[in-house]
Amino acid sequence: MWLLIAFIAVPVIEIALFIQVGGFIGLWPTLLIVILTALAGTYLVRSQGRLALGQLQQSFGEMRDPTEPLVHGAMILFSGALLLTPGFFTDALGFALLIPAFRTTVFKAVRARVNIQTFGTKSHNTQPHHPQGRSDGDIIDAEYTELPDDDAPRGSSGWTKH
Repeated sequence: MWLLIAFIAVPVIEIALFIQVGGFIGLWPTLLIVILTALAGTYLVRSQGRLALGQLQQSFGEMRDPTEPLVHGAMILFSGALLLTPGFFTDALGFALLIPAFRTTVFKAVRARVNIQTFGTKSHNTQPHHPQGRSDGDIIDAEYTELPDDDAPRGSSGWTKH
């Protein structure tokens, strides 16, 4: 329902603003402003995106929760889409999302309304995991018997019983 309202309200707001601004300053200055905000927005989105990517990489490197840098990156991406959409209302929202303090406020407001669940692995073994090989404490006790080659039927691997 809210999405339908947004799809109707945003174009109506944009048309009303275009009529008001165009009537006040004229057609060509209005179009020039729309083009300049798209160009400036593209530049700002690229620079803010690089910063967000650096923060995300830093959070992964320090083994911290990457949720906030990911959300900031998503908001920057969304602001880029808003800035490339012609209009004054979408440009205002796009530029607002490029302000880190505004993004942080939006993130905290959304986080307060959303139930966030985390997951992880718990190990009952206190020894570190060694994926490349076995540690000295891992011992496998086994017995085996070698089968002579002539006892194995032709075409059999020798691992199966007949």
